[in-house]
Amino acid sequence: MPDCTIPFTCELCEKQLSCQLDQIEHNKWAIAQRMKDISYKVVVMSNKGGVGKSTVTTNLGVALAQKGFQVGIADADIHGPNIPMMLGVEGKRLKGSSGGVLPLEVMPNLKVASLSFLIEDPSMPVIWRDSAKWDFLCELMGSVCWGNLDFLLVDLPPGTGNEAISIIELIGKVDGSVIVTTPQDVVLLDVKKAVLFCRDSNVPIIGIVENMSSMVCPHCHNHVNVFKTGGGEKICMELGVTFLGKIPLDPGITEKCDTGEAFVAAFPDSEASKAFHEIVRKCEIFVKAQREANNNYTEFREVPFLGKVPVDPDFAEEPKN
Repeated sequence: MPDCTIPFTCELCEKQLSCQLDQIEHNKWAIAQRMKDISYKVVVMSNKGGVGKSTVTTNLGVALAQKGFQVGIADADIHGPNIPMMLGVEGKRLKGSSGGVLPLEVMPNLKVASLSFLIEDPSMPVIWRDSAKWDFLCELMGSVCWGNLDFLLVDLPPGTGNEAISIIELIGKVDGSVIVTTPQDVVLLDVKKAVLFCRDSNVPIIGIVENMSSMVCPHCHNHVNVFKTGGGEKICMELGVTFLGKIPLDPGITEKCDTGEAFVAAFPDSEASKAFHEIVRKCEIFVKAQREANNNYTEFREVPFLGKVPVDPDFAEEPKN
């Protein structure tokens, strides 16, 4: 534990420039304090933009909240922080407290924090080097008072670069990743990179979501494969990853994103909403099973003449003279 016990990261501290303490260690400690109050941390990612990653994050968050879970959405897409607009809170501002920054509560059990709340003009581009991005991500994870949450969904920017690496490093233990794709072959090629990135980063993969899978014709009511279909299932079989489901191409999703209302709340009986709720169900099963498996994990150590024996977590060896 660092000498400083201020509950937020150094970027918000008025003594930052004059402080002689190890600020990196303090930030790690502050983030760890926030994360220990969150049961499950899930990142939503894609290796390509334009596949509907933020739309999926928003609707999964609302669907989880509708089930009674305490949910937070951390919008880590620095160059395209669109989740506030999709939730109808664009232009709002975050408030400070003695413990840090208060996230915006958009539903009784859904909180959100985004760079969008800190920008005066949402049309202005964010032109930051990696060091500035790191500082913001530290604040997002360590200065926002998330409180006790069942789920924290982190909307990552497209790709497997600095932001994705930083978030995984800051969180410390990610409980799972949801990878979003569309059915086109060119997008599916990038999905492989996202899967390999998660495996290299020791992030459990909950599964792949195929967004914009097909559209129901409003006239003949037949399915029209605008961007093909079935590619998500095919890539899952090839890579040994769980297929979470198909979200149909529904004009209502675009309409509600633009008007700031979550689709799953506006059209609960639609095919797309049912798909979102089924994905939520699979995510819930995965993270709970993963946690149970980790809790039942037994660590072994090599002992002379005995081989591998279980390690007693309560056993402490006496110091050698």
